[in-house]
Amino acid sequence: MIWRQRLALAGVIVIAAILAFPMRSWVTDMIVLPLAYLLWLLHLIYLSLGQAVWWAVIILVVVIMLFKSLAPEIKPIRGRAEYTREDRGSVEALASMLRKSKKGIYFKWLVANRLGKLTYQMLLRREHGRPRSVFAPLIMDGWEPPAEIRHYLEKGLHGSFAEFPVPRWFAQPKKTPLDHNVEEVVEFLEAQQSDGH
Repeated sequence: MIWRQRLALAGVIVIAAILAFPMRSWVTDMIVLPLAYLLWLLHLIYLSLGQAVWWAVIILVVVIMLFKSLAPEIKPIRGRAEYTREDRGSVEALASMLRKSKKGIYFKWLVANRLGKLTYQMLLRREHGRPRSVFAPLIMDGWEPPAEIRHYLEKGLHGSFAEFPVPRWFAQPKKTPLDHNVEEVVEFLEAQQSDGH
């Protein structure tokens, strides 16, 4: 994929080199001369105004900045409803993350992280309060998920989305453990929850 980018860059350079000589008079007439005229005009305006005018402009700008920073905030007009963000529950937040998971690896990791934490809590309940490290593998007697599901949950709980860099332009994204089917993971967790442990 890098050779494609280099080839495109080389093509742009070649086209620019071919067009540079015939278009130099056009660039001079349309860009260089108007810009030089504008700078010359601004220089004349600067010289024609006295120092007192420039000092007055500077003082006016400083006064306006001071007034804006020291003046109390203008209160909103009454009758206009203020926007208040509603607190979302954990299920609603997870559903929102699931919808956004198609947008990138960060949201996929958020879903995996939430499910990994849920799995950790389920294992804590099964061990009846015995201490368990959050970094311990997510297995125990009577709890042996398929390898892909266990890898997905552990990547979510112990890993980070930064382990999976964003692919370069035009590059096919590589499959990661976070691309596992979330429905299978949820079905497995539901089956384990319904066992009554």
